[in-house]
Amino acid sequence: MTDQTTVFTYNRPLLFSIAYEILGSASDADDVLSESYLRWRKVDPATVDNPRAYLAQIVTRQALTLLRSPARRREDYVGPWLPEPLATAPDAADHVLTGEAVTTAMLLVLETLTPIQRAVFVLREVFAFDYPEIATAVDKSEQAVRQINHRARVRVHASRPKTVVSPAEAAPIVERFALAAATGDVSALMDLLAPGVVFIGDGGGVVNAVRRPVFGPDKVARLMIGLLRKGGTMGEMGMSFGIYNGMPAVTATINGTLDQVTAIEVTDDKITAFYCVRNPEKLTHIVGG
Repeated sequence: MTDQTTVFTYNRPLLFSIAYEILGSASDADDVLSESYLRWRKVDPATVDNPRAYLAQIVTRQALTLLRSPARRREDYVGPWLPEPLATAPDAADHVLTGEAVTTAMLLVLETLTPIQRAVFVLREVFAFDYPEIATAVDKSEQAVRQINHRARVRVHASRPKTVVSPAEAAPIVERFALAAATGDVSALMDLLAPGVVFIGDGGGVVNAVRRPVFGPDKVARLMIGLLRKGGTMGEMGMSFGIYNGMPAVTATINGTLDQVTAIEVTDDKITAFYCVRNPEKLTHIVGG
């Protein structure tokens, strides 16, 4: 492949995935790719031995610039912040992300890392780039990159001691949850929830959402049933199932407009978390959003 556009298009799913993992936002990842493409067009292909690594370097640097910018600071964000939902059905062609790396819980852990730690961890642990390639991408020595990755890996593994089950394995539990919630069966719903279950809602101050995480089977069960009842009073409510961030998810529409995406995390045979994104700015990347 000698044509620069062809090379970029071929590598786009990987490049989008790198940007999304570093930023937690599909729309920001698209912006990074647009800028990266313009920079790539200015490069003489004859000077590039490894286009994949070179493109990853461009994207990583652009993502880091955006991650460090004042506009990315979350001090003034209203309520809990959640990453932008990313559809991860098996037939998705716009990215290469699968498994634990793309889960909302993992992305929240990555938010606790410094920008450089996050970039290094993503490139090494998620996409298996070589240390010399990563060192060039982040403008650090190889020894420094190894140390940065070690610290990041320790922190991530300490925060994520368990692995969530696959969407296929979680499906029976999610189906039972949907039935219990739709029928208002609090007892049946509580039986499906782990003792430490949490509900996190992200409205961004634009729409109503819980301002603090809600913990515990009883509170979460009653909250879920209450939200369903409230949704029914807002207009014609539609619900469908999908896979977002490597987890089964429920998408809800009100009068045909996408209102929320709620990813459901299952560990072992219990629901451990609900991640509900209502902020409309984070739903625009979803088809129909």
